[in-house]
Amino acid sequence: MHTKWWISLLIITRILKHSLSLAKFSLVICGSLFQILHRLIPTHFKMFWMDFLKNAWTWITECQIVLIPTILCFIFNADIRDKIMPGVTHWQSPGYFAYFPANSSIAGFLGEMLCAGVNVVGFSWITSPAATELETIVMDWLGKALKLPDAFLSTGHGGGVIQGTASEAVLVVLLAARDKILRKVGEDAIRKLVVYISDQTHASLQKACKIGGIFPQNVRILETDSSTEYALSPESLSKTISQDIALGLIPFFLCANIGTTSSTAVDPLLALGKIAKSNGLWFHVDAAYAGSACICPEFRPYLDGVEEADSFNMNAHKLFLTNFDCSALWVKERNALIQSLSTNAEYLENKASQENMVLDYKDWQIPLGRRFRSLKLWMVFRLYGLENLQVYIRNRIELARKFEDLVKNDPRFEISATRHFSLVCFRLVPPHNNEELGNKLNRKLLDAVNSTGKLFISHTVLSNKYILRFAVGAPLTEERHIFAAWEMLQEKAYALLKRL
Repeated sequence: MHTKWWISLLIITRILKHSLSLAKFSLVICGSLFQILHRLIPTHFKMFWMDFLKNAWTWITECQIVLIPTILCFIFNADIRDKIMPGVTHWQSPGYFAYFPANSSIAGFLGEMLCAGVNVVGFSWITSPAATELETIVMDWLGKALKLPDAFLSTGHGGGVIQGTASEAVLVVLLAARDKILRKVGEDAIRKLVVYISDQTHASLQKACKIGGIFPQNVRILETDSSTEYALSPESLSKTISQDIALGLIPFFLCANIGTTSSTAVDPLLALGKIAKSNGLWFHVDAAYAGSACICPEFRPYLDGVEEADSFNMNAHKLFLTNFDCSALWVKERNALIQSLSTNAEYLENKASQENMVLDYKDWQIPLGRRFRSLKLWMVFRLYGLENLQVYIRNRIELARKFEDLVKNDPRFEISATRHFSLVCFRLVPPHNNEELGNKLNRKLLDAVNSTGKLFISHTVLSNKYILRFAVGAPLTEERHIFAAWEMLQEKAYALLKRL
């Protein structure tokens, strides 16, 4: 038995060696052999796949026993290279600047591979103690790196848990907040519960409200504008809460943002937190994108006021070199989550859980089963260390600053929102201040550059203006890619303006 184990270990070691090369190759291949954004039309792609699946199913049902290398060679050449890769948008390409980044790294890749290899379903401590204990440890590590208050660490009444996405994180804290207030005012009062967000808050919160039974008319979407750099106004919030209380409604949940999706706006946490506390609201801070940057001392002030929050969330899979999915959530009162989400079926009972000796992360999330995601975060910390992670994040932000300078130096373009991190919002200035024409021009510019397959950017709308978003974050992006992207934008802009 031991001999077989050592043989298996040697094989795994060889696989790891080749996997490192494969990981590097896969990152490089995204920026060289394939276009970043596919050119496929949905109807054509479905017809293409129907034919492929028919042939593949015939092969699967009729194939004979052959050597694994032969099968792999066929799969990689006939299936992956020719069928799958043409339909992939390459998020790891150095020319990928759309949405927000989904960082991949060698450390994250190895952590993901270990997770797949051990393949535990760690819903409770007893199902795999290491999965629970490591998650608790790395979440405390990350919390300390962000200088979160001690109340968010596992040593107190709170703690951290890894969710799949920020959408899941905001859902579980909304449910915890809902149940906490309903235990106080009675379940029938759910129709009176009110949620407060800005018009820059991620749409996933509105979906969470639907799931949580919050009436749509009780979701207050407060307007922002360029005068506050699209941050939520404390005065507007306070006024709206007072009006709702006068109407007999029950304010119970506020979400603030550190780095909104459209423009990376930053809400004033301290002022908002004090309003939330004085009115008994659960205060959640969504730092899904920008939270990673706050491990750098110069960006940590953006989190000032987080001590007022009841929960805090950031995505390690955006700028923290941790492969998707890995969304870090901290709460000050873990019992609020547990009371809302715990399940105690007979087949889940065990001595350690019943005696409250351990944490069972199944009670901190929506599903029962959970992956060993902490391996990825642990591997990133262990292989890179905090200082190297800070250097990496600073480099992404510096590249964005260089792109911003290029935009500022071209009078045909303008910056549309303050750059806080590594996202630049800009647009082609409309001739004669014709905003309708300006929106059409920028939409055409977006389509023109994306259709080349050499770079990929996305858009948003701010103050009724169509805005281009340039998010720097792919690990392979270098200064030369920034300049190449800008040259492409200038070239396409020149062609559009020439035709006017």
